[in-house]
Amino acid sequence: MKKLKYLFLLLLITVLALSGCGNDKHGLNKDNPQSITVWNYYNGALAIEFDQLVTEFNNTVGRENGIVVYAESMSTVPDLENALRDSANEKVGSAKMPNIFQCYPDMAVELNEIMPLVNLDDYVSENDKKKYLSSYITTGCIGENNEWKIFPIAQSTEVLMLNKTDWDKFAAATGATTDDLSTWEGIADTAKKYYEWTGGKAFFGRDAFANYPIVGSAQLGHEIFNVKNGKVTLDFDKDVMRRLWDNFYVPYINGYYTQVGTYRSDDVKIGEIISFVCSTSSSIYFPTEVSVSDDVTYPIDYMILPLPNFEGAPPYEVQQGAGMAVSKSTEAEEYASILFLEWFTSKEQNLKFSLNSGYLPVTNEALEIKTYTEYFENNSAKPLTVDTLKVALEQTRTYTPYATQGFINGSEARNILNTSMIDKAIEDRDSLNNRISQGEDRDMLISEYTSDMNFDSWYNDTLNKLEQVCKDGK
Repeated sequence: MKKLKYLFLLLLITVLALSGCGNDKHGLNKDNPQSITVWNYYNGALAIEFDQLVTEFNNTVGRENGIVVYAESMSTVPDLENALRDSANEKVGSAKMPNIFQCYPDMAVELNEIMPLVNLDDYVSENDKKKYLSSYITTGCIGENNEWKIFPIAQSTEVLMLNKTDWDKFAAATGATTDDLSTWEGIADTAKKYYEWTGGKAFFGRDAFANYPIVGSAQLGHEIFNVKNGKVTLDFDKDVMRRLWDNFYVPYINGYYTQVGTYRSDDVKIGEIISFVCSTSSSIYFPTEVSVSDDVTYPIDYMILPLPNFEGAPPYEVQQGAGMAVSKSTEAEEYASILFLEWFTSKEQNLKFSLNSGYLPVTNEALEIKTYTEYFENNSAKPLTVDTLKVALEQTRTYTPYATQGFINGSEARNILNTSMIDKAIEDRDSLNNRISQGEDRDMLISEYTSDMNFDSWYNDTLNKLEQVCKDGK
């Protein structure tokens, strides 16, 4: 009898020991940690910040739950997407598909056709899901069933940045005010005044050009890419496009706008422009000085303003930034992946990443004025980043965020809008200047390039390209 009691006690101890190893947590065992891999495209300071947070997770929540996260940067979006395609298609020599990977909606749609991604609703409760800004969740829903497959981790939007030093000189001389910069029409009018005041210098430029027609068209009541159940319907309204044309191509052809370097911050640095629109995450590259030549350099201050909108239209802003998708694997790996993503986007971690990257946090709590203001005041960061985020966070509270849902060939369609108008503006401006140098009248040439005929030619060509891409994507 004593022997039986001893055996029963031994069995009970064994069961309790096993249950204490974490096997009730979707197969996790802290004595035998589950490793998960994360691929991203962060580089430089962003990669360092992300890696530091991964280390913090591994030393705290990861250790407690039996999870070890390994992060690997592919440096650029194209490199990451190519690596993901190779892995998903099991290309010879490719690496194993990571547990978590950074991606945009279009890429998620493409990969989901090859190998279904984890439906995040299987692991995240409705209550926890409500912690995140609803528009960030909506953007991560893809496919015919509109399943949630992209976890929001950090988002960015756009702001207007100015070389305040040279703006102040211009404003003092002409009476221009920052109120004039609240609309695209105002930007165009101000750019003309600046061109005339300086004797021929451009005022404005913008990064990520596709955001201008995509967000501008949505603001004016026409969603260029209307995606439902994974299928896209094209709405490339001619009157709307003419308004966008008049407020970008026309100023550009006149010399009021320009694009010289790879990014508009480069153009500010060499004195080609004094204002531009860029993402919050790119604002950290705003220069501290202008180098007109090797011998002429002077320091500048900055000014951050909200994104301009069209006159009489409700304010819209772009909502952009790659989220994280989870590839299907074992239950333990999937659960560990979600646990890491939820930890990464909790208030403290998300605000820390935001403050050091220029990205916006993704939870409703972290986006509250009191929360982020207190965090900014209690933590050191570059004044430029803090000032940019303060403007962007307030803007997010008053603007309607907009992002295109993912669809097949979405990247190709967006690329058409990213290059169509700006490439034509650059080409036509070069042609105009060449013809002027040969003796033709500038005013006559401006009339020719800004004519209805030239607009119709651009519009029809762009429409045909978009129709073909969208047709192939259905």
